[in-house]
Amino acid sequence: MEKILYVEDDLSLIDGLKYALVKSGYLVDNARTVKEALAFYRKNKYDLLLLDITLLDGSGFDICKEIRNQSTIPIIFLTASDEEINVVRGLDMGGDDYVTKPFKLNELLSRIKAILRRSIQFSKADSVLEANGIKVDTAERLVWKGSMRLEVTLVEYKLLCLFMQNPNHLLTREMILDRMWDGNGNYVDDNTLSVYIRRLRRKIEETPNTPRFLLTERGFGYKWVVE
Repeated sequence: MEKILYVEDDLSLIDGLKYALVKSGYLVDNARTVKEALAFYRKNKYDLLLLDITLLDGSGFDICKEIRNQSTIPIIFLTASDEEINVVRGLDMGGDDYVTKPFKLNELLSRIKAILRRSIQFSKADSVLEANGIKVDTAERLVWKGSMRLEVTLVEYKLLCLFMQNPNHLLTREMILDRMWDGNGNYVDDNTLSVYIRRLRRKIEETPNTPRFLLTERGFGYKWVVE
């Protein structure tokens, strides 16, 4: 049974969403502050984090930054604003998805289920991908650049695997969204995908602004070029 850490300080929302998550079969802990959330995380093992952005002693961004230094656990941000600056910041800091309040409960549950399914899928993989000085151990879900281990999120990991499994092939944005979000590409837009690509390039390319391996085919999509 998957366990979720739900970080929210709005009492009017906590009980309802927690009840829905438990009814859907998840174990749920609720934290109301950054300090409490990090204490919960250090003491327990979780499969996914739901992070509200605005908290009493900081923000969900603070929690994400701290946890991303040590884990690739899936993170969904719950935000009261769909302003691009908040969305991009959350994804840039390591978030895997975001949901804007007020949200439809079924939509949130669907996203949670999809992300957890992808996480389990990749944890059960049993091969090694290697090209351009990048190595992916899919059995352990670890990524290496030369001798340096890279810290990647689940979405970054899945993107990298998708490209490395299709070397020298143009992948359209539609194809990528279909594979990345289980056919529900409406969950993200082109700007969101661009954020993920940019973030991945910063980790695997020597010069992210002039990439050598993960190239853009303007107007079409992306290609992983193997030398």
